[in-house]
Amino acid sequence: MAQFANDTEMFDTMLDKLYASVISDVLDSLGARHQGMRADVRPIYEGAVVVGRAYPVLTADVYKLVDDPYGPEIDAVDSLKPDDVMVVCTQRSTRTCFWGELLSTAARARGARGIVIDGTTRDVAQITKMKFPTFATGIYMVDSAGRSIVIDHGCPVDCGGVLVNPGDIIFGDIDGVVVIPRELEKEVVPLALEKVGKENQVRDELLKGSLLRDAYNKYGVL
Repeated sequence: MAQFANDTEMFDTMLDKLYASVISDVLDSLGARHQGMRADVRPIYEGAVVVGRAYPVLTADVYKLVDDPYGPEIDAVDSLKPDDVMVVCTQRSTRTCFWGELLSTAARARGARGIVIDGTTRDVAQITKMKFPTFATGIYMVDSAGRSIVIDHGCPVDCGGVLVNPGDIIFGDIDGVVVIPRELEKEVVPLALEKVGKENQVRDELLKGSLLRDAYNKYGVL
């Protein structure tokens, strides 16, 4: 079983060696078959990969300008800790843009590793330039003031069709975003690393000319 000195070491190893698809396969094998977010939650720039502990945020649409519209969002960002990934439930809002460059800068300064939103982001050119891993359902230029507000944070949320609790592990890459429940992480991470090792062996066998059936029978992975 893989042993890590701390979360940072574990997340760096996952970032280097794992993929969303192999983590999803391992979760399936453990009976956790609904941990992949909807396919519309996508990285906003090529090569973005995110891994860290979920810090969930819940928003709601509003239809008037309110006093201190940014206050709760500022509080949420300022609550981020090193190795956190903000996970935002906008309830699939198409009315507002939740995220942008300055919030990315603030989150990175807090040590956060990225953000996953079931809504839109903006300032994509700047976020891409700074390489802050951002996953969203789309891009939209409008400001959130008078359109949405943070109503809670550090609470369970549904993001991309998956229940996300504070402290769950979030992993996202080009294939999508998968959620590892905290109570399964000690099983999932070592098994995923083991599966990647077997897949590498299968690839070597196939490149040498082995039949797929023979390689599968030998290693048990595809």
